[in-house]
Amino acid sequence: MPEVKINAQLLREFEKGLNPRFPERSQVPARVLDYGEISTVLEIGVESEKGLAYKRLPMFRNEEEARSYQALYDEYVNVLQNRIGLRVVPGDTIRLADRGRFVVYIVQEKLPREAIGHRAIHCLSPAEVTRLVLAVLRETGKVFDFNQQHKGELEIGFDGQISNWVIVGFDPAAPRLSEEIRLMYFDTSTPLLRKNGEEQLDPELFLRSAPSFLVWIIRLLFLQDVMTRYYDFRQVMVDLVANFYKEQRPDLIPGVVDTVNEFCAAGMQASGFKPITMEEVRAYYREDAWIWRTYLAFRKIDRSLHRLLGREYPYILPEKIQR
Repeated sequence: MPEVKINAQLLREFEKGLNPRFPERSQVPARVLDYGEISTVLEIGVESEKGLAYKRLPMFRNEEEARSYQALYDEYVNVLQNRIGLRVVPGDTIRLADRGRFVVYIVQEKLPREAIGHRAIHCLSPAEVTRLVLAVLRETGKVFDFNQQHKGELEIGFDGQISNWVIVGFDPAAPRLSEEIRLMYFDTSTPLLRKNGEEQLDPELFLRSAPSFLVWIIRLLFLQDVMTRYYDFRQVMVDLVANFYKEQRPDLIPGVVDTVNEFCAAGMQASGFKPITMEEVRAYYREDAWIWRTYLAFRKIDRSLHRLLGREYPYILPEKIQR
């Protein structure tokens, strides 16, 4: 895996002086670039460090858990790159211990914002968006072709939504796609990988950032879905289309639905792919948006309870989630 130069001392100083409520007020100031379900993406430090994006995962209880995650992350990226043939944004991981807490950072090259798929769809023509979606489908199809060929032996869980890809060489000042569209994938912080049908990523890690009073219901009602949906090509396609609602481009959804259905009909005749409908996408999006808005509200309550009890709350939360 390509390496990036990580300033370990900078990260240690950042962790020691982190203000999770206001990262920009930390002893080493940071700017939030993005929020994920289990990570926060940060720009940390001075000018020489601003070419990197730091994905912070603070949910590990001991060094063994953190080491296991790093090893699985490396294996996941290796399979994506060297066995499936995807281009993955260069990066590496680092493990830190601070006051009994173990934090893993995924450090990647920082991407030009306007070249990321969900930004590019705001300046591309509908016809160019169709070409972009087709390029994403072809890359995502490689993953599920691999899974089919290695079913029961080695399979990859994969989130192919438009916001997880960067367009190589894209110029927002001249928003046109090149004849050969080159994409790189960067959403590698949830390394879902099955060996002999057994999930290698500890599902309990998803629950660490959840409020303690919700853990049982999330485990009962939602955890299995989170751990399986990204192995199902059709569910990944529905999620990809629904992402256009989140990115404020509902006008593009009818065309994206048609593009996905035509692609799948041409390449998946033997599997009997059931066409995706607008109603299905709309219902999926509404449910997903409600779940994550509610979840964030309860996490903020949990943060307040930690503060009242004088306990540290190590997670960085957005003010609101754009869904």
